[in-house]
Amino acid sequence: MSETSIAVVDSRTLVALLGTCDQHLRKIRKSLNVSISSHDGRIHIEGEPVAVSKATEILNQLQTHLQQCGSLAVEDVDRVLAEVAEGREPVACPAISVSGGREVRPRTAGQTKYIDAMRRSDLVMCAGPAGTGKTYLAVAMAVAALRAEAVRKIVLVRPAVEAGESLGFLPGDLQAKINPYLRPLMDALREMIEYDVIKRYREEDIIEIIPLAYMRGRTLNQAFMILDEAQNTTVSQMKMFLTRMGEGSKIVVSGDTTQVDLPRGTRSGLIDALERLRGLKSVTAVKLTASDIVRHPLVQRIVDAYDGRTKRRS
Repeated sequence: MSETSIAVVDSRTLVALLGTCDQHLRKIRKSLNVSISSHDGRIHIEGEPVAVSKATEILNQLQTHLQQCGSLAVEDVDRVLAEVAEGREPVACPAISVSGGREVRPRTAGQTKYIDAMRRSDLVMCAGPAGTGKTYLAVAMAVAALRAEAVRKIVLVRPAVEAGESLGFLPGDLQAKINPYLRPLMDALREMIEYDVIKRYREEDIIEIIPLAYMRGRTLNQAFMILDEAQNTTVSQMKMFLTRMGEGSKIVVSGDTTQVDLPRGTRSGLIDALERLRGLKSVTAVKLTASDIVRHPLVQRIVDAYDGRTKRRS
């Protein structure tokens, strides 16, 4: 048996490390089969030497995360447990400053690479399953770029595949027709900007949220352009969208290549672009996986279950 203790910065950090009703400590205890307790501003660990070493590393990483990010969620504990178990490098916590002093931070190594790519490259293509933050982080970067006056407008785009991109047969005016398809983009935006500000920005054409069909024939300068659900574009639609880029603009294209809703035999524009544009200067491709999912922990298990089922059938 082995034992050690860790000094905690302050009582507030200690409370956050323990979690509500000690839920974080219970999770670590159960995962590593160690005894963990707190006393006099220190956390004490006892158990088998290897398990004590891992628990110490996990708690130190969680304390560092708290100092960098200011909060600690159950998902963060799960991520650090997985990183230590698999010998992966700990995730840095670069902040994206959005409105009202709020900061958005990556929770996984894959998300960190995604943010770095968006900061470095003019065109970023990101593929990954649901819940990996593809859209949310892209919108956060767009809001940060607008606040920093690096761009003059944000353009959020989605293909309305289910409506055949015509939208004509749907009831209501244009806004009523496209709202169901653009709702996920608006949901992300509302978490970062007050509703009244979004409304004003849209009235002043500083923020556009439009279906892909309405991008044809335009050239956008100093714009942050996001194409969401890009796996549902055709090759010609993808080419059309990418060639809308003007001076000082940035494009982020995201989608899940396992969830293509195009007619059978139609090649996905995202899959084609990932192959066709590989290696071009100022173009970066990022691949997120199930380990980057930051929604409810059950989402990752659902994705794994469906991936496993696909492999068994193939």
